Amino acid sequence: MKTMRAISISRPGGPEVLTLVERARPEPRHGEVRVRVRATAVNRADLLQRMGHYPAPPDCPPDIPGLEYAGEVEALGEGVTELAIGDRVFGLCGGGAYAEALVTHARAAARVPDGLSFEEAAAIPEAFITAYDAMVSQAALRGGEPLLVHAVGSGVGTAALQLGRVLGAQVIGTARTESKLERARGLGLEAGLLVGADGGFADRVRELSTDGVAVILELVGGAYVEEDLRCLQSLGRLVLVSLSAGARASLDLGTLLRRRLRLFGTVLRSRPLEEKIAVMRTFEREVVPLLRRGLVRPVIDAVLPLAAAADAHERIGRNETFGKIVLVT
Repeated sequence: MKTMRAISISRPGGPEVLTLVERARPEPRHGEVRVRVRATAVNRADLLQRMGHYPAPPDCPPDIPGLEYAGEVEALGEGVTELAIGDRVFGLCGGGAYAEALVTHARAAARVPDGLSFEEAAAIPEAFITAYDAMVSQAALRGGEPLLVHAVGSGVGTAALQLGRVLGAQVIGTARTESKLERARGLGLEAGLLVGADGGFADRVRELSTDGVAVILELVGGAYVEEDLRCLQSLGRLVLVSLSAGARASLDLGTLLRRRLRLFGTVLRSRPLEEKIAVMRTFEREVVPLLRRGLVRPVIDAVLPLAAAADAHERIGRNETFGKIVLVT
């Protein structure tokens, strides 16, 4: 087949600008493979791209969103020896996963563990790679340390909760609805905090962990960051992953100094290829065995056809989902 179906962003705007189109099937170059995408998952970054706030990297389709995929290798570029045609693979990409096929570097793909469906596999890469890379590779979370995960009902939040539990951390989570906290308790959440309109949570976190938490996975941003500093113990680490509540915050820099805190941001999409390959190899070595043994699992809110991408964006925009929405091709 020389063509494929894909979802295109016809212009910046709401979910209605997502259009099903026919495009030429991409051809793999040296070191690349073409993947027959069976499923992808929707992320908030896709919503930002649709609205014109998060353009794709230069080496990705500018109008086809999608940051993660699961499927089968259907074509090999020159020099590829790591994978073979027919291998089941999943991974991250800079864009283009809302399509029936995409091209990726062979070393940036991982084999799907036996027993996982394509729908399950598609809900894993962005959530679990982001959570593990932020909490463990960068923030050096250790067993027994208290961990605070904001938006614990999100895709990254549910992954972080499970990984923290497996690592032996005391996991505290926040959400905007009690129903999300209740579902998170089913995944092993030790303490759930409902955050109201005032956005306050620091005092309640301190009641649960007197000395404060060691690591905070910040998936909300905005005014949460000021509260975060009050939650951290000495030498605590705050990792900024998402800024859905805004990119501005008022900080007490004295607290940062006195407690010798570390505050840093992280993003996967804009990293150089070499770093993306390194992250994928760490994921394959450290997280895939947990998935294979069933110690952690993807959390899927709904599975929809690719043509229903607009509906998926609407659902996520309403903040009603728990876990990931998967699109199948």
